[in-house]
Amino acid sequence: MISDYLQTVDWSRAQFAMTAIYHWLFVPLTLGLGVICALMETKYYLSGDPFWKRTAKFWMRLFGINFAIGVATGLILEFEFGTNWSNYSHFVGDIFGAPLAIEGILAFFLEATFVAVMFFGWDRVSRGFHLSATWLTAIGANLSALWILVANAWMQYPVGCTFNIDTVRNEMTSFWDVLLSPVAINKFTHTVTSSFVLGALFVCAVCAWYLLRKREQKMARASLRIASVFGLVFALITAFTGDRSGVIVAQKQPMKFAALEALYDGKEGADLTVIGVLRPEAERGNGEDPFSASIRIPKMLSVLGYHTPDAFVAGINDLLNGNQHYGIMSTVEKIARGKVAIAELERFKEAKEAGDQETLEEIRAKFDPNTPQGAEFLKEYFAYLGYGYLESPAQAVPNVPMLFYSFRVMVGAGFLFILVLALTWWYNRRDKLENKRWFLWVLLLCLPVAYLASQAGWIVAEVGRQPWAIQDLLPVNVAASRIASSSVATTFFIFLVLFAALLVAEISILCKQIKIGPEKE
Repeated sequence: MISDYLQTVDWSRAQFAMTAIYHWLFVPLTLGLGVICALMETKYYLSGDPFWKRTAKFWMRLFGINFAIGVATGLILEFEFGTNWSNYSHFVGDIFGAPLAIEGILAFFLEATFVAVMFFGWDRVSRGFHLSATWLTAIGANLSALWILVANAWMQYPVGCTFNIDTVRNEMTSFWDVLLSPVAINKFTHTVTSSFVLGALFVCAVCAWYLLRKREQKMARASLRIASVFGLVFALITAFTGDRSGVIVAQKQPMKFAALEALYDGKEGADLTVIGVLRPEAERGNGEDPFSASIRIPKMLSVLGYHTPDAFVAGINDLLNGNQHYGIMSTVEKIARGKVAIAELERFKEAKEAGDQETLEEIRAKFDPNTPQGAEFLKEYFAYLGYGYLESPAQAVPNVPMLFYSFRVMVGAGFLFILVLALTWWYNRRDKLENKRWFLWVLLLCLPVAYLASQAGWIVAEVGRQPWAIQDLLPVNVAASRIASSSVATTFFIFLVLFAALLVAEISILCKQIKIGPEKE
């Protein structure tokens, strides 16, 4: 039943979103804290001071708790591609599977090999070898992130592939185009550097707790010296990569860019809305101001998107209805062209069943990028294949309020963290931090804000791409497996209970270990 399938799509989306959000609670801390642990052990290796060994072992203990649960949730995510998104896996498995396979074979095993030495090799291997194992564990974790983010970036901007009509699959033609696409490079740097900031804020929050309790003050101040500088440097880099993300999204995903700003009618010299209150959906997109209240910076959106103050920024209505002056095709036209591509695929299937070789060769020529006819058809029609599955142009618009507010949480938190980390370094350097209890509470409160900002960033990336599983090529309602909605709903609630229990367990164990503190000298 079609109605049952639509429910399956909704349940599959909900389950994947829940698993991804839960998994992303652990990944950023693993990436950031792993590097901080390596930096602290480097201090021990260079100085030979047992204090740094004790300090490094304490943070490694917290890293290990987070690492273990993060691995388990990541495995569930990868299996969901095959169980809940089998049409997606068939359509692009040749491309999407390559970086995931490299992640599993190279990066994951690099982590698995050296993490044991990192935790259990302190008195069994030389100091140099143990330090190398710690750094390789941190590098392995970030390599895992690289390959997963490359795969995700390809979903946002599919390159380096061609369509094989005989197998009805996209097949990789250039691994390097997939790996080095501008979206992949920026997504990796932005995600990893923001994760480093979260790791630094985690260390700062734990140290703030110790200083409030007047415990482990030497260890807390020493850890803060490293974490505040580390976090501040990467918070600034995150801001730079965020600026680059704006340019890339404006060029490659204009609908996402317009939705982020709730920009319905495009204009030259578009204003940036710093903060605003959106009107109800029925009152937006009709030529009126979509905000009931807002604070704006003139022309700043054009600067962010195109680095020039007078650049035209397309709005949601421009992308839906088209704008001939700026060469923007309407969504209705894209849907019509997508239906032409779908019709050719159906005609190929029928000809194959009938053994009509003449028709098969005719259609194959249309999908051959090496012929003038094929190059034109692929560019003018197949490029909009996914639109052919949409029932109305409105489906091409993502959730505007969710994107608008999530984006401002992410960006606002980023600027807050730059200020807080700079002040942490300054107060700690002048030995005034332990006397500023109000600021220690600020550091504690920044930790949940960091997690909120991290999740908001993931929402911006993934919800902003909707309705696409693969940008312009495959909508989510086609990508999902055709299985009973009750099956997906059942596993959804099983995972929900399991994840909630694991989260409570991890927080409990982490808090217990923080209360215990470092090993006694």
